[in-house]
Amino acid sequence: MKKLGLNPYLPYWENVPDGEPHLFDGRVYIYGSHDKAGSGAFCVEDYVCWSAPAEDLGNWRYEGVIYKKCQDPINGASYDKEIPEYDDAFSTGAAHLLYAPDVAKGPDGRYYLYYSLDFTNIISVAVCDTPAGNYEFLDFVTREDGSRPNVGRWFDPAILCEEGGNYLYYGFCPPARFPGMEELDIPGSMMVRLSDDMHTIVSEPVCVANGCDTAAGTSFAEHPFFEASSIRHYGEWYYLVYSSLQGHELCYGMAKTPEGPFEYKGVIHSNGDIGYQGNEMAVNYTGNNHGGLVQVGDDYYIFGHRHTHGTAFSRQGVAEKVVMKKDGTIPQVEMTSCGLNGGPLPAKGEYPTYIACHLTEKEREKVGTVIMTGPDGGALVLPEEMPYITEEPEKTGEKGIRPYVCNLREGAVCGFKYLAFDGDETKVIVSVRGKGTIGICVDVPEGRILGSVTVDAKQWENVDIMLDGELPLGSHAVYFRVLEGVLDFAKFEIR
Repeated sequence: MKKLGLNPYLPYWENVPDGEPHLFDGRVYIYGSHDKAGSGAFCVEDYVCWSAPAEDLGNWRYEGVIYKKCQDPINGASYDKEIPEYDDAFSTGAAHLLYAPDVAKGPDGRYYLYYSLDFTNIISVAVCDTPAGNYEFLDFVTREDGSRPNVGRWFDPAILCEEGGNYLYYGFCPPARFPGMEELDIPGSMMVRLSDDMHTIVSEPVCVANGCDTAAGTSFAEHPFFEASSIRHYGEWYYLVYSSLQGHELCYGMAKTPEGPFEYKGVIHSNGDIGYQGNEMAVNYTGNNHGGLVQVGDDYYIFGHRHTHGTAFSRQGVAEKVVMKKDGTIPQVEMTSCGLNGGPLPAKGEYPTYIACHLTEKEREKVGTVIMTGPDGGALVLPEEMPYITEEPEKTGEKGIRPYVCNLREGAVCGFKYLAFDGDETKVIVSVRGKGTIGICVDVPEGRILGSVTVDAKQWENVDIMLDGELPLGSHAVYFRVLEGVLDFAKFEIR
């Protein structure tokens, strides 16, 4: 029996953002960076890998740690050659962190893992005989003489290996120069070819997607490349997925060759649903985004991530099925709670609230970006009205934690898309804490309240919402709206 495909698709306690999905030997493997829940920094953990059978994308298996930050010579691992000169402007004295990676099967049948240690401006490569085994450091990506072109920021690598060659994409294009970038030419997403040793550069860089400095007058003008290059080849088209300057969106360009020129085609995914069907207001607090496409059988999926804890640093992977039109273009898809399920979740069942794909406060125009810095660089401070997903210790919970939606104040909405109703459901049991009234509606967040319950509980309580008449048959979005007070919300069950 297939498992339900939820968003996030990995267990709540796992934080693998920047996900690059690849289909190898009948399984989808996800490679990404590795956050720590509640952290104040990106990517503090070592690389892990998860995989799922192509025919059951809700059934993810933990493959373990595949590579550690201490394996890179910049972090002290043994290396019998000279380490290339690297940037250390952002060094804290601790080990450099493993930022977003990518993996490809090389011409020799082995698997190659490309990554950048945070802002070192160097790309490294590790190798393994299997997709999710123990990768070993191979070398730094350089020319044969050990140098590398001073064009583009060597960051967020993406790798494509095919009969025509091995193509490495990279780049980071902030609107202002950070320390160490003052003299660097950063036109956009860059591409170089690699020899079959998978680390020697054999061509000069080519800009394949324009960034802030070069986007004016091009198809990328409204959505300049910022970071997160991701490359795929499907049919007659090459697809370059990237994170735009807007941050929350994954955009894409198309070209007939891996060298480009790529032409901007649109947004595939926004972690606030901004732009979806003309939507201008975020349905979640937004943050950075990074991911890629994968074909599984006749279907295509876009992988990205969303944020928890109200900050930028605890990210979880999400995925949605996309439609590839006859001309190769991909319309934007919305965020759902059932991305890899192949359809809506059965309404009759129990669900954790951390799968919410809609989370807003009363004043929708205040739903902005998650928090990255505190006042004057100090501790992170969340807005008073901001609802967010978090967790607390719980002996009986998976990994000893209880995830829940925190700080739902009057007017806040927690929504789930989509649930399939039989039409005879009569009751919803909600697990809540706090003092207030919570109601349920369908289809739109401001819809008619079909039932509500008032709670006054310092501890978690399961309380019933009796529905006012039968819920409509078929697939519907379900929204819980706080009518008064302040509540925390952990799970719900529909009967």
